[in-house]
Amino acid sequence: QVQLVESGGGLVQPGGSLRLSCAASESIFSTLDGSWYRQAPGQQRELVALITSGDSINYADSVKGRFTISRDNAKNAVYLQMNSLKPEDTAVYYCNAHSRNWIRYYWGQGTQVTVSS
Repeated sequence: QVQLVESGGGLVQPGGSLRLSCAASESIFSTLDGSWYRQAPGQQRELVALITSGDSINYADSVKGRFTISRDNAKNAVYLQMNSLKPEDTAVYYCNAHSRNWIRYYWGQGTQVTVSS
């Protein structure tokens, strides 16, 4: 079973930056799409950013221009660079890897990001 492990979350002031990392136990990101989701208390889980195996990238409108998703196939990792953080970015962030039709998919355990002064 493939495992995804997130790291890099924490407490940051508004306007600050964090870089989330997602390490996979197997080499999957060259063939599966990688993405970051987030879930705030009382809210549904939402897609934040997606990078396909073909390097197409999409972002939620709320993070465009502030967040950058990237992938390193040699390290079996996906990253999320988050700049200009806002209190509304506070959530648990989850790493995901999935096949295009979602028949094969994996989730990480989540990492808490809190933006507060």
